[in-house]
Amino acid sequence: MLVLNDIKAVLDLITGATFLGTGGGGQPEDGIKSLISEINSHKIIELLGVEDIPDNAWTACPFLMGSIAPTTEEKKKEMDWFGLGAPKYAQKEMMAEAIKELEHYTGIKIDIIIPIELGGANTAAAIAAASLLGKKSVNGDYTGRAIPEIPQTTPYLNGKKLWPISSVDSYGNICIIVDALNYLIAERIGKYLSAATFGLAAQCGFLMKGEEAKKIIVRNTISECIQIGQIIREAKERGEDVPQKLSETLNCWVLFKGEVISRETEDRDGYYWGVNTLRGINEFQSHEFKIWFKNENHITWFNGKTYVTSPDIIAIIDIDNCEPVTNTKVRVGQKIAVLGLKARGQFCSDKGLEILGPKHFGFDFNYVPIENLVK
Repeated sequence: MLVLNDIKAVLDLITGATFLGTGGGGQPEDGIKSLISEINSHKIIELLGVEDIPDNAWTACPFLMGSIAPTTEEKKKEMDWFGLGAPKYAQKEMMAEAIKELEHYTGIKIDIIIPIELGGANTAAAIAAASLLGKKSVNGDYTGRAIPEIPQTTPYLNGKKLWPISSVDSYGNICIIVDALNYLIAERIGKYLSAATFGLAAQCGFLMKGEEAKKIIVRNTISECIQIGQIIREAKERGEDVPQKLSETLNCWVLFKGEVISRETEDRDGYYWGVNTLRGINEFQSHEFKIWFKNENHITWFNGKTYVTSPDIIAIIDIDNCEPVTNTKVRVGQKIAVLGLKARGQFCSDKGLEILGPKHFGFDFNYVPIENLVK
């Protein structure tokens, strides 16, 4: 069992989850609020090992659905018109309400909460919501990174049912998706529910017995996040080159170091889309690098040539403060390092590549594993 009972472990978890969030997964400051508030309430947060999940326990997966795009002044005016002023719920409370609504609709008492992904806000809010409700969470998740779409998860790869899905936004609007034609349309409906209030909604689905869930969870990812956060923190304290230290410790690669010279972004259909263009610095001087994202980073180009892509993990770190960066916080003039990690094995299958490879995102080229590109 993994126990979170001090602030240092929480901060390391959030840092590592933001790193593996690949530019998405929510804002780390929101994740810190979610978990620190539980610690400050003298809660001891216990995460079961996957092998310790009882076969007959009911599990569910809450998640944040919607765009991570910044709120513009124009959007604020439109929100005011709809009466969307001060939110009723913080993220962990939204998730807790979504869990309760799914219990109410199904008549099933949910025992164990499984995070959907790794990200600064999404992972922490799921764990905090479990703590708030007196439930256990798990040292694992359903993706091993952050993803923009619900089908990009191990339950989808293994033919598990997503619905019914409860949905609660920060203003207290409640909906239930009773049934759906398929995962893609369930994702679309869920996204439009979140878009209705111009931000995120907490939703809860993937209701299944422990016997099923523990066969498909990506294991030990919460402890992995804590380890990555600790590596970053200790390297910073020693004044070491953080990207290089991560490369050596995690068996990953520094793909590029550069200054952001342009950003093209769009908030559309409940996703944050865009391209970050970098001009090389240090050993990458005179080179150019581009990253295409849909909430998370998915496609890169080195000097105009297709480079590392999803399902491999593309993480970015601010060179000045050595902290992982989400795409909402990237800015022109910022100096960042781009790191690449091997994909989780589950997503290198034909079905995994179909849902998380380049062609799924509309690009006419095949996935090439990172280890075959970076030599």
